[in-house]
Amino acid sequence: MPIKTVRAVVNAASGSVGPGAAEALEAIVSGFGLKVEVASAHGAEIPEAVKAAVAAKPDLLVVLAGDGTARLAASLCGFDGPVVVPLPGGTMNMLPRAFYGARPWREALQATLEHGEVRPVSGGVVNGETFYVAAILGAPALWADAREAVRDGDVGRAFSKAKRAYLRAFSGRLRYVLDQRWIRKAEALTLICPLISRRVTREEALEVNALDPKNMGEGVRLGLRAAFSALGDWRDDPAVETELCLSGRAWAHGHIPAILDGESYRFERGVTFSFKPDAFRVLAPPEDTPTVTVDDVLGDAAKGEA
Repeated sequence: MPIKTVRAVVNAASGSVGPGAAEALEAIVSGFGLKVEVASAHGAEIPEAVKAAVAAKPDLLVVLAGDGTARLAASLCGFDGPVVVPLPGGTMNMLPRAFYGARPWREALQATLEHGEVRPVSGGVVNGETFYVAAILGAPALWADAREAVRDGDVGRAFSKAKRAYLRAFSGRLRYVLDQRWIRKAEALTLICPLISRRVTREEALEVNALDPKNMGEGVRLGLRAAFSALGDWRDDPAVETELCLSGRAWAHGHIPAILDGESYRFERGVTFSFKPDAFRVLAPPEDTPTVTVDDVLGDAAKGEA
């Protein structure tokens, strides 16, 4: 598609942006003969800056900020709005890593403007909140402490933390229904979008993993497999059941903790979720391999950012 108008929103205070980013971004875009209007914002100013940029109806919206801003931009643009370039400006960079791999933001922008292709992106929706990488409903604490210990290189402490994490985990088991079928139970559900799914080969459905360890031993084993890649993919664990679905619902006796693309949520009692086939459009180089996995939204990734 021909690109004539470009808007950009930059959060200089975000994880990996830094001073001078707005000027550098403008220089890169201008180098391709494009005129760009750049809005620098931070904190409470960011949502309004993104809304104003989308309302201007540019051909392209470039966002250099954290995961929360990237999700907001994609959600506001939708499939019929501006094409989005979500550059890696945060700490976790869920969406950027899915499209631009491990490239720093300057390299990602340069490569995108040189030979990027517009492509549709699907996603999922939980109680009206859209996500594009993965969501977790239930006990994300099952992984968190074990992953922290792994980073410290202490296997014994990792086992101990995984055990304690399991004992603290979401005790009110989820009940859930997929595609209007029968009621089942699980400790947690992960909803993985086609963008990073290893089981969905087309933009057709969500990959749903039901995590249901029957005892502490199975819970510890599952937590350690999530922490140690050498122990194999946690989705291959016997305590995990995987299938595809277009829609579903889950409920519990108490609140349901959740993580959507790295941001934490707390839903009351029940949630509905569904596959969103045409969520938004992205401009990205064709050859990049995603460097983000579902493991990145587990554990302490619940710390959202703007």
